Amino acid sequence: MFFSIILAVLLVDQGTKAAVQMLMYQGESISVLPPVFYLTYIMNPGAAFGILPNQKALFITTGLLLVIGVLAGYRKMPPEKKILRNGLGLVLGGALGNLVDRLRFGRVVDFLDFRVWPVFNLADTAIFIGVCLLAWELLKEGGKTNEGSEH
Repeated sequence: MFFSIILAVLLVDQGTKAAVQMLMYQGESISVLPPVFYLTYIMNPGAAFGILPNQKALFITTGLLLVIGVLAGYRKMPPEKKILRNGLGLVLGGALGNLVDRLRFGRVVDFLDFRVWPVFNLADTAIFIGVCLLAWELLKEGGKTNEGSEH
């Protein structure tokens, strides 16, 4: 399931980005559910929220280290830890989607625009959901280890 999640996230992410690039011009914004949701095509040179713009080498290195770290962590994870495994799959699929953009364009294609948040993409969404799953599972496990102890 882990590798299927990675592949699905990567394919859907790259497919939606390719569609946006074919059907829109940079800076174009299409109203989908005004005033809440728009498709806005931008090329983000930075990380989340556009921080650290034009640090391509840093982001590629970080992305590669993340891939190596997640794969190493996955190998050591017991098979019954399905939520952790799925969370890691979402994080890795999203990281690979954005890494592909950085290698191809030096920037990341973003297009989901809720106007109250910086424009983002499906890879970012997968990373966010994956991190939430990881945090939830780790917090849940942390509560189990503390239940029987006295303070």
